[in-house]
Amino acid sequence: MARRKTTEKNIRKITKMGGGKSFGITLPIEVVRKLGWRERQKVVVELKGRKLIVKDWRR
Repeated sequence: MARRKTTEKNIRKITKMGGGKSFGITLPIEVVRKLGWRERQKVVVELKGRKLIVKDWRR
């Protein structure tokens, strides 16, 4: 697979997961590292207008 151009590195595709009952996207590794997130970490997903907000889950 060819590498993305630097102007397109934050463009992602939505994919079906789990038999079509949910969807997923990949996150750029640079963003995940900057936020200090780990694999299997819980996050909160909120819909604000036409924007999707993903943030760290806190008790």
